Amino acid sequence: MSAVVNGVYINGAWRAGHDVLDVINPATEEILAQVSVGDARAVTQAVDAASAACVGWSQSTGRERGALLRKVAQGVSEQREPLMRVQSHNSGKPLFEAGIDVDDVIATFEYYAGLAEALDAEQDRAVALPTDAFSARLRREPCGVVGLIVPWNFPMVTTAWKLAPALAAGCCVVLKPSEVTPLAELQLAQIIAAAGFPAGVFNLVCGTGLAVGAPLAADPRVAKISFTGSNAVGVQVMQRAAETVKGVSLELGGKSSLLVLEDADLDLALELACGGGFFNAGQMCSATSRVLVADSLADEFLQRLTARAEGIRVADPFADDVEMGALINRAQYQRVLAHIQRGVQDGARLLCGGERPAHLAKGYFIRPTLFTDVPLDSALWRQEIFGPVLCVRRFTTEAEAIALANDSDFGLVASVVSRNDETAARVANALQAGMVWINAPQVIFPQTAWGGYKQSGIGRELGPWGLATFQEIKHVIRSN
Repeated sequence: MSAVVNGVYINGAWRAGHDVLDVINPATEEILAQVSVGDARAVTQAVDAASAACVGWSQSTGRERGALLRKVAQGVSEQREPLMRVQSHNSGKPLFEAGIDVDDVIATFEYYAGLAEALDAEQDRAVALPTDAFSARLRREPCGVVGLIVPWNFPMVTTAWKLAPALAAGCCVVLKPSEVTPLAELQLAQIIAAAGFPAGVFNLVCGTGLAVGAPLAADPRVAKISFTGSNAVGVQVMQRAAETVKGVSLELGGKSSLLVLEDADLDLALELACGGGFFNAGQMCSATSRVLVADSLADEFLQRLTARAEGIRVADPFADDVEMGALINRAQYQRVLAHIQRGVQDGARLLCGGERPAHLAKGYFIRPTLFTDVPLDSALWRQEIFGPVLCVRRFTTEAEAIALANDSDFGLVASVVSRNDETAARVANALQAGMVWINAPQVIFPQTAWGGYKQSGIGRELGPWGLATFQEIKHVIRSN
């Protein structure tokens, strides 16, 4: 095993933490690395550094900030292969999925570099008033020190979605990566450190939610917390933030639907069902784990989907023919298996999967799992499983399909499959979700917003909305 990796970066310098955590390779169950992690004291020091750096950084030009963001994008591009490999080792996801992640990071930093550069021309824009006796101008200013808390399922990706717009806006940052998957974030931090940001603008403290996340959310000098993760932790973050009335953005859970209408291309529907349920081993808040199929297609669809699911190659993430990798850790592995067992007890019909692949003695692997006849009040149908589990249900009318899809505490995404453009658009418009794909895989562009309705969160990431969440609006009015 290599030496302990420093997991604390404050005021432009790497530091040892107060404790050491093991980082596990989920495909082998072996220790991959050891990382020194921070605590509440480290959080205080990081906020100290960010607060001091805000004085100068908030006055920098958008052009200056954009140039540094482009350096980050270039650095990630130059280290694409090593970043992919560490992502796969730490997350258990196939190498091709890790490549998609890294490309997303590059695109996000490039996009917000452009938005940062455009800010200068927009600053102090005149505001039309109903009288010539007064004049007004609009300023968009950084909200200050921000805390970013990111999850383990898409390391670097969710970090880029928060970090790039925060830096573009002129905010100073304290980032808390997941203690489960810190290695990719630590390599990204090395790239950011080399880009030339002033000391204190970017700070990172690895550690647990209790030791690092909670004091970060509670620090009164932190103006904004942006969190992605579970609803249970999101509630705790919001409660901590409420004590000092700070801004909060939450990207939380989902229990999303794929609607296969009666005029759907069945081949496409099968492809989208597998992608929406089994990509990243189903560990996606956007997983379309509830598949609603028109009754006229259901028999053939179920037969073919079962065959497709049984044929998916589950293997080590570096295997040549791998299609699906491991779940993130033992706790998640056991949690998903418990959900599957509970689903069977609730009366759902298991069509395939639900267990470890026979050829894999080690690692947190579960075969792609498919259920039908799932009771509407079952946890399998209502709760986010965060594993490779799909539930299929028939519907007879378009109205029934929409009602079933919207009957959820969540509203993050949805997918619609139909050959009729008018029908697909009508259904998409009726769905209570922040993102709807029509006849398309789950492609996400930096230019479009990310976030959901109901308990899927508060606010939006990506696009200009992601930048705006780290800005305050100021109007200056004077008498003429």
